[in-house]
Amino acid sequence: MTNELLNPSAAAEYLGSTQSTLSKWRMSGSGPAYIKVGHQVRYARTDLEAWVASCRRESTSHNAA
Repeated sequence: MTNELLNPSAAAEYLGSTQSTLSKWRMSGSGPAYIKVGHQVRYARTDLEAWVASCRRESTSHNAA
């Protein structure tokens, strides 16, 4: 099975965010990994899933190691 690539609109919908937020994350170097092919930006679904998992916190006092 191949890894599904999502455009920014579909990726934003998957994350419950906006295309604008994804753009800001790309500019700041935060957010999920993305793929740039020419002028097109794509997100691998597995990268989005991994990024969401990395954001998981046990409590508000939990700091990333």
